[in-house]
Amino acid sequence: MTETTIAINEVWLIFAAVLVMFMQAGFALVEAGFTQAKNAGNIIMKNVMDFSVGGLTYWAFGFALAYGGSTLGGLVAYGDVFFFDDTARASEWFFQVVFAATAATIISGAVAGRVKFTSYLLYTPFITGLIYPIVTHWVWGGGWLSEIGFFDFAGSGVVHMLGGVAALAAVTVVGPRIGKYDSDGKPQAMPGHSLTLGALGVFILWFGWYGFNAGSTLAAVGQNVAHPVVTTTLAAGAGAVGAMFTAWAVTGKPDVGYTINGVLAGLVAITAGTASIGFGLSILTGLIGGAIMVGSVIALERFGVDDPVGAISVHGTSGLWGLIAVALFSADASLPTQLLGAGAIALWAFTTSWIVFKLIDRTVGMRVSREEELIGLDMSEHGNDAYPEFVFQHEVVDLKEIVGDSVLSQPAAEEKSALSA
Repeated sequence: MTETTIAINEVWLIFAAVLVMFMQAGFALVEAGFTQAKNAGNIIMKNVMDFSVGGLTYWAFGFALAYGGSTLGGLVAYGDVFFFDDTARASEWFFQVVFAATAATIISGAVAGRVKFTSYLLYTPFITGLIYPIVTHWVWGGGWLSEIGFFDFAGSGVVHMLGGVAALAAVTVVGPRIGKYDSDGKPQAMPGHSLTLGALGVFILWFGWYGFNAGSTLAAVGQNVAHPVVTTTLAAGAGAVGAMFTAWAVTGKPDVGYTINGVLAGLVAITAGTASIGFGLSILTGLIGGAIMVGSVIALERFGVDDPVGAISVHGTSGLWGLIAVALFSADASLPTQLLGAGAIALWAFTTSWIVFKLIDRTVGMRVSREEELIGLDMSEHGNDAYPEFVFQHEVVDLKEIVGDSVLSQPAAEEKSALSA
């Protein structure tokens, strides 16, 4: 390649990575908007630390486990631990680290409102430094899944389904929020404090997703960058339409939360096949992604899985559908191979994540105390409020007016037992 070609490709990769990095702002707004105001600052802190701690961990050994060069039977790479001044691969590292941070961020919304900040800091390095990089090697680093023909162009499975499954493991360990289920185990609505923030976050994510999908060409010269841009746009819009009409049919209203999450579901669904699925079929991919996301949220909630932002369904369920869509709507992969790969990623992500979360729970504890959860994590974990001019009820006795005596009188163990009910 000429120096000009190398320079253009380098600039393109860095620009795309910057777009993906900006998705962290989108995640922060979506998660904050979909959770209660008393936990908004805590959510922001988790998103900041996802990228900060995750980036350092990925520099130390995550990149080496994914792209270290030498492999151990196609299962894990090794070598190049600590990314010391390797300017020849600097743009590659930067593009990969923003993907790693995305996988970790998915978890924070699912466990919003009840997880200790210290515990969160403990498990983030495991996601970005170990669990995610090994799957990355399997698929994008020349590992065993790539050798058998598994295909995931930009990460429906590698990034999103992995994050969604890890989030499911976390929720299984930590249990639902206080007040989410009544004494009969029926789920109760606990709306977030700002659909406005949530919607703005979705638009930022949509914007950044062009770097996520089109940037996965890894070069600009000689690559069809425009195709992923078009399929990304069409699938996102179709995801919103599919989610809106599905929610309308189920709830009787065109629900705002489901609709804006439908955009994300459509984006997740098209990510695996964004460069090869045709324009018309990308609409179908997004449409189905949005619809199944709504069904997944409702089903998981009925089974006792409390996910305040719908992250498990948006990223996990729609990510699985995205892997299947590649086999159905393009010639890049076969359905048995895609299902095998999806199963392997899900098994690895759930098992390893569950072990990490369980170990943390048994040692320092995953969940805040009952009183801290009722007060809100902004005050109990960080000593301040995201909205200091709001009047929050920081006395448990006053919270009776908000959540009722029956909720406050439930033993703390009932929150965790709801998952097995």
